[in-house]
Amino acid sequence: MSQAEVTPPRPVVEMRDVSITFGTVRALDQVSLRLLPGEVHALMGENGAGKSTLIKALTGVYTIDSGQVDVDGVETQFATPAAAQHAGISTVYQEVNLVPNLTVAENMLLGREPRRLGRILRREMNRRAADSLQALGIDVDPTSELGSHPIAVQQLVAIARAVDTDARVLILDEPTSSLDADEVARLFEVMRRLREEDTAIVFVSHFLDQVFEIADRMTILRNGRVVGERMVAETTQLELVQLMIGRDLQALERIDHAAQEVAEAEETGEAAAQRLPVLSAVGLGRKGSLEATDLTLYAGEVVGIAGLLGSGRTELARLLFGADAADTGDLSIEGSSRRRLRSPRHAIDRNLAFCSEDRKAEGVFEELSVADNMLLGLQASRGWLRPIPPATRATLVAEFMTALDIRPADPSLPMRSLSGGNQQKVLLARWLITEPDVLLLDEPTRGIDIGAKTQIQQLVVDLAEKGMSVVFISAELEEVLRLSHRLVVLKDRRKIAERPNVDISVNDVLEIITGEPGGLAEKERVDA
Repeated sequence: MSQAEVTPPRPVVEMRDVSITFGTVRALDQVSLRLLPGEVHALMGENGAGKSTLIKALTGVYTIDSGQVDVDGVETQFATPAAAQHAGISTVYQEVNLVPNLTVAENMLLGREPRRLGRILRREMNRRAADSLQALGIDVDPTSELGSHPIAVQQLVAIARAVDTDARVLILDEPTSSLDADEVARLFEVMRRLREEDTAIVFVSHFLDQVFEIADRMTILRNGRVVGERMVAETTQLELVQLMIGRDLQALERIDHAAQEVAEAEETGEAAAQRLPVLSAVGLGRKGSLEATDLTLYAGEVVGIAGLLGSGRTELARLLFGADAADTGDLSIEGSSRRRLRSPRHAIDRNLAFCSEDRKAEGVFEELSVADNMLLGLQASRGWLRPIPPATRATLVAEFMTALDIRPADPSLPMRSLSGGNQQKVLLARWLITEPDVLLLDEPTRGIDIGAKTQIQQLVVDLAEKGMSVVFISAELEEVLRLSHRLVVLKDRRKIAERPNVDISVNDVLEIITGEPGGLAEKERVDA
């Protein structure tokens, strides 16, 4: 065998012993990373492990304190993300960072528009955008306004924009968090093509099955340090998870067992006989969003909402919270006369709380401190003329920072300095501080690592055991089945099934959704 055959290719990018400190927090501690041409490299770790910081150190968002970055063997420090992109390093972040009031084509070629004599050639721009979208298999009109499309389509447009730059290094930070199975498969086809063209791809994802399907090599971070670099084919999922979180996975088994016990009690009627409804919705609906829907919530119960993208899951939660106005139906809260909620403030006054799936647009105030973000819900319920006493503020913040294991443990930091998973925990704390009777959680674990996901799942179980009523929405059917005592299935913006979560599998739920004969789909027809 020749020397050329055994010598690995020179890294396109090599980061060596890179360290970054924010105040007293050591975000990266002598981290090294190699990106080889023609390889998909997964960057793994819990939220707060340092993945996003490492990406931003490479692309010029952050300046490194020590260490070295080599691009094609030459030491390089990018002053701006634009400089990194000019050098062929392009990034697509988890939160879509495009301009919703511009067209798809304008977003894809923003700053790179074809021009003649200073004038933008719009026909050429639209044609080029259409070609890039077609290569991805995305059926979107390039002249349509980006904001008119759902988040999943906007995510695909952001990826198409990055691919259009002819990147030598493509960094995908949670690119599949808003995509359905077909869209993920389409993205993976593009990634494989780019890999064959010797593009180095960084893939950040909390979906382990996706990592093992598409990635060649992985680097695992924990608490800002590298704990391993492995070939994916030589690593099991169990080994990877243990490296990421530094502990075993018995917590998930305890969650499964606790939810199953309550669900079995539901089926026998023992639990329902001892409880009164906390909330009852009768014929609740909104034209174009959700057909008239009935739903009853009991104290101490987790109701899982299952359905595919566009099935009406989020629309149901928003109607229950008053974030969208219902056209039909009424709500009864703890036996009150039936009415509709006029606004989220109306819902908060009646002890309802709602964590939106779009935490960036509808939850996080990036420039405010962690403490201020955490206390917004309580302050809103008190009214802005009655500020929270300083001692109460300090006590509540300290209690929930510890209870939810929010990291870094410094409530004075701006919210933008936290990872996505820790921001999600702050939003959960915001609502838990208000002591709600009903908690509506829409994709609370999307884009969150398995360690933080387990913590949030355990929190949901604990809250239900203490008597709270929880509505849990997730695109991951396994997660819905793990946590819920009762299952509600939506399809095409209407409820098609509801039953206790006893001996239900993912395949059973898919049978209900697709309407194929057999399994629970047949049982639902018999019950009806």
